[in-house]
This record gives sequence, C-alpha cells and structure tokens, in this order.
Amino acid sequence: MQTPLAHECFIQGGDQLMLAGRKITTMAAAIALGVGLAVAGPTASAQAATCSYTYNNTTGYAFAGHYSGWTAVPSKTVVTSSGAEAQCLLKEIGYSITVDGVFGPNSQAVMKEFQRKVNGSPWRAGLAVDGMPGPESWEWLRWYAWDF
Repeated sequence: MQTPLAHECFIQGGDQLMLAGRKITTMAAAIALGVGLAVAGPTASAQAATCSYTYNNTTGYAFAGHYSGWTAVPSKTVVTSSGAEAQCLLKEIGYSITVDGVFGPNSQAVMKEFQRKVNGSPWRAGLAVDGMPGPESWEWLRWYAWDF
C-alpha cells in the first residue's frame, strides 16, 4: 500500500508543471466561486452537487472537481467548494454522505469516522478527530480516495 506523497510533487517534472497550471486555473475559479458564495451569505441554499473525479497516478491523489487546494476548512453553515470537494472524496471512499457543499453535523460525523480510520493501524496518521477537513486531513482524503 502506498502512503501520501508530499505536496511538492504537483510541480515536479515537465508534465506536472502543466498539471500545476491547470490546477491554478481551477483554484482561481474556485476562489471566484467561493467569493460569490460568501457574498450570498448564509441564506444561500444548499443543493445537491455532482462529483467529477480525476485520479493522478503520478502523485497518487484524487480530485472531485470542486476544490484543488490543500488548506481550506469548509464552512459548517454556508455552501463552499471545499465542502463539496471533501464530501465528494468521502463519498468516493465509500461513506454515505450528501454532497451539498455545507459541512454540517452529518458531514462532520462522517469526517470524524474517516479521521479515526486513518489514525488507526496501519497508517497512524495522527489527525485531530475534529470532524473538519483541514491542512492535515486533505492529503489523507485525496490519497485514500485515489487508493480506494
């Protein structure tokens, strides 16, 4: 079984540089979308989102088409691209979860279950079991969804 790779692998090599450029474009779009959602405020209604998975066999990470970063913590009350991304990755791993972009109590419960799983043997990830994807959890989510 493989283990998560360092973030730097996305910008190594000629082919990966092109991939990094596409990810920056995707990230810019996600940021623009996120800004629009933040302006909409908490009244923005959550609707079912679709997941468009891509798997990078060079880096060993999966992406679901909503957020390509590594640090954002989804909102518990507002639709965010990072919330939809995390929900899609959890769904790909096999958890029963609604993908709506709001990381509410149900999403948090599923994330806690995932954090406990990767903290156990054989991975011993050392993640805080707080129910929220953050800078330490994203790498594990992306790797596990790719490996699953």
